[in-house]
Amino acid sequence: MCFVHGFQKVINFQSMSGSFPDPLGIGSVFSLGLCILAEFFCAGLIAVGFYTRWATYPLIITMSVAAFMIHKNDPFQKKELALIYLMGFIAINLLGSGKYSLGKKDRTN
Repeated sequence: MCFVHGFQKVINFQSMSGSFPDPLGIGSVFSLGLCILAEFFCAGLIAVGFYTRWATYPLIITMSVAAFMIHKNDPFQKKELALIYLMGFIAINLLGSGKYSLGKKDRTN
């Protein structure tokens, strides 16, 4: 997510900002900025296991908007990738960062 989707939006910000979808009515530049925050920065946090559960919330929202608002009238094949990512981020949220992460561990003995 971080490099394939998020980084492409970062490096193409100027060209994408005028035409980026605005499903929430907050402006295409702000929508693109929120999408970059989720897809690049939050995905990076998840990759290293730092604040993993918190980092999944923007990604869950972004993938929900992509699947159920942006692609709502599209065939399932267009929604499928967003739904797969959505299910993955929900699973990460429920399971946490795992054994190898930079985040603080819960120490119960």
